[in-house]
Amino acid sequence: MRWLKSWPLTLRGTGAVALAVTAFVLAHEFNVTELLYVAVLLLAVTAASVATLYLIRRTEKIIRAFHPDVATTGEDVDVRARVEIRSALPMTQGLWEDRIDAGLSGDATGVLPAIGSGMGSDRVVELRYRMRAVRRGVRMVGPLSVSATDPFGFARRRHTIGEPTPLTVAPAIVDLGPLTELPGEAGGSLHSETNELGQGSDNLIPRAYMSGDSMRRIHWRASAHRDELMVRQEEQESTPEAIVVFDRSRRRFAPVAAQTPGEDPAFETAVSAFVSAVSRLVHEGYLVTVIDADGTEFAPAIDSGDTIEVEGLAVAAATIVSRGDTAAEDLLRLFAGTITGPLVLVTGSLDDRDAAVLPALAHHSTLPIMLAVGAADAQIARQHEGGWHAASVPAGADLAAAWDAALDRRFSRVR
Repeated sequence: MRWLKSWPLTLRGTGAVALAVTAFVLAHEFNVTELLYVAVLLLAVTAASVATLYLIRRTEKIIRAFHPDVATTGEDVDVRARVEIRSALPMTQGLWEDRIDAGLSGDATGVLPAIGSGMGSDRVVELRYRMRAVRRGVRMVGPLSVSATDPFGFARRRHTIGEPTPLTVAPAIVDLGPLTELPGEAGGSLHSETNELGQGSDNLIPRAYMSGDSMRRIHWRASAHRDELMVRQEEQESTPEAIVVFDRSRRRFAPVAAQTPGEDPAFETAVSAFVSAVSRLVHEGYLVTVIDADGTEFAPAIDSGDTIEVEGLAVAAATIVSRGDTAAEDLLRLFAGTITGPLVLVTGSLDDRDAAVLPALAHHSTLPIMLAVGAADAQIARQHEGGWHAASVPAGADLAAAWDAALDRRFSRVR
């Protein structure tokens, strides 16, 4: 019952009041003065106990720190709370509970140790616990709820300390398989550098020596052949580019995906697939452009090997929801008249119209890869026939297995 939670007395204090009332009644009934003294004493002690908790001024402050400071879904987070308390009277041992968001799980409770009189200085208590980030989004931790009793154990006080502290929970970045088995035109700069290691100097283009050229660049075999000094010609290669498209149209996911991050399992799988694909392409040596299905950039293009920017993209993706209603025809118009390098399309469920239009988009890329969360088998088979490396991904499925299934270009249902 609610009134029991707000009752300021402990079982001992309640018993003391009941005993005082009984003594008061008996004192008048039997004219025993000593019982009246007992009643007054018990009531006075109980009142003093309540006063020490509710009337004595106390200053409290809490500072929380998370490790890591940005979590990913499925990751454990260590919480360290520093509680500063200043009170003129000592505090007995109590209980504490840190309120945590529904997107987090863990046991955020413990025993608050007894604290002596402040005497003008702060007393610091450090609380530690561990929780798990369950769902993506900005999750709140706190306020801290404390239940304390007076030194006599007659009264209790439940109160909160501080304000909630936000914790960002980013989507998990899954380590997807490499692209090393794919055709050479799909390989990134990482592949180009690797492939050149065994070619030797004969494949380099020499040019005539010019004043100021380093002697270390002399191509001795070409110099002997042409009877003049030749140096290795260094050509500046541009970083190959890739595009990742996240089609987060509302009609492809459940309605709740447009309202709150972390609530639609299918959309959460798609978000994780999106950032994981970007991570893989950046690792492969591509300059990666990340766009929505309507052409809006999620972030500036990410340079080859820039893992810091990938992590920044994941943090930005912590709060995204489904939006818009982009059709497959709109996506096709974005690439009209162009041929790109690798193109990764992360989308949700497909209808018959999408399945008919999207094969045309595959011909605008040297390596079209599609991860469709919740798409039907027949629609994915049609995308395979149209030129896509495609896979249907059930909500919560193994993304690495889905990626490998798509690259194998063999129609299979990921489980």
